[in-house]
Amino acid sequence: MDIHELTPGEMADRSGVAVSALHFYERQGLIASRRTSGNQRRYPRESLRRVAFIRMSQRLGIPLARIREALATLPTDRVPTSKDWARLSAGWRQDIDDRILHLQRLRDNLTGCIGCGCLSLKTCALSNPGDMLADQGPGAVRL
Repeated sequence: MDIHELTPGEMADRSGVAVSALHFYERQGLIASRRTSGNQRRYPRESLRRVAFIRMSQRLGIPLARIREALATLPTDRVPTSKDWARLSAGWRQDIDDRILHLQRLRDNLTGCIGCGCLSLKTCALSNPGDMLADQGPGAVRL
């Protein structure tokens, strides 16, 4: 076995994700493996950084399609450098700022609605007299 490759079990141990997650990431085109003559998967050691990037991005709420797009910009002719990874991470800054703003609005407005105790926007004369918000669509339209 090539010392620069990891078995699925080794990848799972090193990356902290289940083997099934690795297989899922592979089906989604986020990581790649090669097959041995015995049809066993082998992952390049560099895939550890990809998996770490995927996990971090998912924790930030970045959709897999966006993660795949970002990973597709990495060089294919060499191992990505720290500059490559920094460029990808910097690309999430606006997404993160937008999510923080959304969560702050959610937090601030949630207390006002639930705080009154009625828990009903249809009958709430303070927040939604006459159910006027229904015209704006279903769900919590103020959040």
